[in-house]
Amino acid sequence: MPERVVRGVRGATTVDENTADDILEATGQLLLALQDANRFDVDDVISIMFTATPDLTAAFPATAARNLGWTRTALLGAVEMAVPGALPRCVRVLLHLQSDRAPDMLQHVYLRGAAVLRPDLR
Repeated sequence: MPERVVRGVRGATTVDENTADDILEATGQLLLALQDANRFDVDDVISIMFTATPDLTAAFPATAARNLGWTRTALLGAVEMAVPGALPRCVRVLLHLQSDRAPDMLQHVYLRGAAVLRPDLR
């Protein structure tokens, strides 16, 4: 059996409006898409770093993980830098998990308007 090591998986999505419902729905959808694409158990997740652009203030994106039942995972949120011309209303995640898969076998997921951030993954 291959050795399990810590791997990082990235993802991002955009939110239609700065409302708690929109932020939590889009972030939950992203987390489930990452789980589906990479076939991991929640118990394999070590931690998740969430960032949100400064125009998203209605809810903490990490709450979406808690709403999915990911209650034993370490979560941290931060505000993305306010770079002129950056994609607005964007939530990004960096998920750390234990995996026996090679890095090139992991899939990063960019949904909705965030797909423009990684055209190489289309």
